[in-house]
Amino acid sequence: MKIQELDADRLDMAANMLKAMAHPMRIAILKHLEAGKKLTVTEIHELLGIEQSTTSHHLGILKDKGVLCSRREGKNTFYYLKHDILSQVINCLQRCTCGE
Repeated sequence: MKIQELDADRLDMAANMLKAMAHPMRIAILKHLEAGKKLTVTEIHELLGIEQSTTSHHLGILKDKGVLCSRREGKNTFYYLKHDILSQVINCLQRCTCGE
């Protein structure tokens, strides 16, 4: 496939998703949301040991760039991967950064 055959809008969307994921805390968030897990802001901030406002900031970026979705249930908003296949990107990063 030639680069001219690729859809410029889709390439731009993919690049923006990767940029949004390119932060240590956001990678950690995505790791916690693997395998179809749905977690609230409170659960995520407790798992990561960071402020709730910081967690919300990172979740907002990931959601804005199409990496995450959210669903409101009562007082809670649950976050989850928009595309389960994104777990493979995180797993690839984990394998690539392990010492050989």
